[in-house]
Amino acid sequence: MAGLLSTQVPTASESIVYVIDDDESQRKALSSLLRSTGMRTEVFGSCDAFLRFERPELPSCLVLDVRLQGYSGLVFQDQDALRDHPVPIVFITAHGDVWMCAKAMKAGAVDFLTKPLRDQEVLDAVALGIERDLVRRQSNALNSDLRHRYAALTPREREVMSHVLEGLLNKQIAADLALSEVTVKMHRGQVMHKMGARSIADLVQKAGRLGLARFSLN
Repeated sequence: MAGLLSTQVPTASESIVYVIDDDESQRKALSSLLRSTGMRTEVFGSCDAFLRFERPELPSCLVLDVRLQGYSGLVFQDQDALRDHPVPIVFITAHGDVWMCAKAMKAGAVDFLTKPLRDQEVLDAVALGIERDLVRRQSNALNSDLRHRYAALTPREREVMSHVLEGLLNKQIAADLALSEVTVKMHRGQVMHKMGARSIADLVQKAGRLGLARFSLN
């Protein structure tokens, strides 16, 4: 069986930055700044245009103006479309206040920058956003891999795994399941192999990610 993270996850260097701003000059300035550092960018004059765009499965970040014509960036942050396909958001505004900033950050924004924008602040915030999205994607890939591994276990292997997670010895598991210790040892080895676990502690951590253990080890 392939190792963990068998599904290839794009790296930060393969990322893309989206910009939504109804000010064309601001869009061009941000795009130019980001492209000057080698970042791929896509710019939009409205949230609707962004939602119509078919986003590639790449680590990404969204630079979003708070005040758009006929739309609030803060309202857009709560859209179902973003919950279904999340993207870290860096807000920009010329008329921000403490309430706006607090609301945006509480909802998970990466940063809240005020105009005139400082180039390095923008670049730092975008880099943080991309890193967050990369971590999320890696975590999702790991969880998917673990679910496939667990699904590959036989019913008996799952029983043995459950007992192992409770800290029982082979002879205790054998007595509880009416099996020989040799058979338990065989199933236990298969569990460790199929789950890609290097140790019992590693198996507990993996089970914790799957919601199968009452505790996990850090």
